[in-house]
Amino acid sequence: MRWAVDLSPGWRRPWIAVTHLGGLWCSTAVAGLPLLAGGALRAAAVRAALGLVISHAMVQVVKRNVLRERPSSAVGAEALIANPDAFSFPSGHATAAMAVAFAYALAFPGWGAPLFLLAMAVGVSRVCLGVHYPGDVLAGQAIAILTDLCVVAAGRWPV
Repeated sequence: MRWAVDLSPGWRRPWIAVTHLGGLWCSTAVAGLPLLAGGALRAAAVRAALGLVISHAMVQVVKRNVLRERPSSAVGAEALIANPDAFSFPSGHATAAMAVAFAYALAFPGWGAPLFLLAMAVGVSRVCLGVHYPGDVLAGQAIAILTDLCVVAAGRWPV
């Protein structure tokens, strides 16, 4: 029995590629590398990096207090990708993807829709691959958006 959506090998690889966009290396690179630039891109990167770090810390605190089992563990099934840790709520990948995407979307509204859709796809991939419940993803994305809004408000930086 599988919690994950039944994915043929042709669909599994694209979802795995999408899910990695919310992983440590990709989200850190997308938030961090533009720090080397100047102007509006650098300012957006500062907000993205702060949002990423703060939201990730919040996710870890919540995960270690809620202790929700991952879907694969809860139903005794195999996920279609390795579980990064034992706990499911909230999704760290969905949080990271949304924290970076939303920060850049605030700074560059013309890119908002594609960035938001990409971050949403990361969340969907986590459910399709069987490592998160939909609520885990939505909670992570909400944490990311609220964190980014707080970072903008606290810094009084123009959006």
